[in-house]
Amino acid sequence: MKKYGLHGNLQAVEGKGDSLADILVQASALVSDAKGCHLYMVSRDAQDKERVWVTEVWDSKEDHDQSLHMEGVQALIAQAMPLLAGQPEKGVVMEVLTGI
Repeated sequence: MKKYGLHGNLQAVEGKGDSLADILVQASALVSDAKGCHLYMVSRDAQDKERVWVTEVWDSKEDHDQSLHMEGVQALIAQAMPLLAGQPEKGVVMEVLTGI
């Protein structure tokens, strides 16, 4: 069965990479038990301390979209937005074939 995947990064303003990463780790804890979530991985960029990568694997796009409405998720998004160095770019959508 094919899965829905997303891979993208967020660039924090100078000096806010740690704070942004902390918020995304909190988001991971919230959605990791959500329906259809197989992976919500938060990674720091080894070359850019202000860039944080997020890799997600879901059963479907619908499951992913529903996770955005879970209790607490919108509050974390609101906390993260002022830390970003510009609008977040759309991540790469992937059709996950194996690995989970």
